[in-house]
Amino acid sequence: MESKRQQKFAGVIQQDLAAIFQREGINYLPNTLVTITKVRVTPDLAIARIFLSFFGNNNLQLALQTIKSHASEIRYKLGARIKDQVRIIPQLEFFVDDTSEYVERMDKIFEKISKEERQPDTE
Repeated sequence: MESKRQQKFAGVIQQDLAAIFQREGINYLPNTLVTITKVRVTPDLAIARIFLSFFGNNNLQLALQTIKSHASEIRYKLGARIKDQVRIIPQLEFFVDDTSEYVERMDKIFEKISKEERQPDTE
């Protein structure tokens, strides 16, 4: 369970990273929309785990590697935004959030189930 402090700090990071990706994301991944779906912060606030989703890009692993290769630059830009609010700028760890793919898979399964003929109930 995250503390209120962790949740508040994660929210600040998510908001500022979203602004960074909105303005400068095209430099990292052209023709791709990067969305920060979730941010989790360790109790000491030293590491931030950022979950990303990519729209307009089929190669998720390559997109993630591209973002990871620019992690120090992204951290620097984040630090410039939050330097007055924190003591240390957290290390950034990026992950792919595959929740949307999971939801699509489940929707297809439920759709397939609903199309099957129903067996009459025997009681």
